[in-house]
Amino acid sequence: MENYSTDSRLKEQVSHLEEALEALLSTVETLFNENTLLKQREKQLLKERADLYGKNDKIRAQVESMISRLKSMDNA
Repeated sequence: MENYSTDSRLKEQVSHLEEALEALLSTVETLFNENTLLKQREKQLLKERADLYGKNDKIRAQVESMISRLKSMDNA
C-alpha cells in the first residue's frame, strides 16, 4: 500500500514538474520572439534616425548657403 502511495505521489510531482517546464519553455519562446521583434524595431529606428540626421545636415548646409548668399547680396 505504501509503495502505491509513494509511486502515486512521485507521478504527481513529475506531472507538476512537466507542466511547470512546459510553461517555462512557452515563456522563453514568447520572450525570444519579442526580443527578436524588438531588435528588428531598434535596428529600423536607428536607421531612420541616421537618415533624419543626414537630412538635417543637408538642410542645415542649404540654409547656411542661402544665408551666406543673402549676406553677400546685402554687401554688394
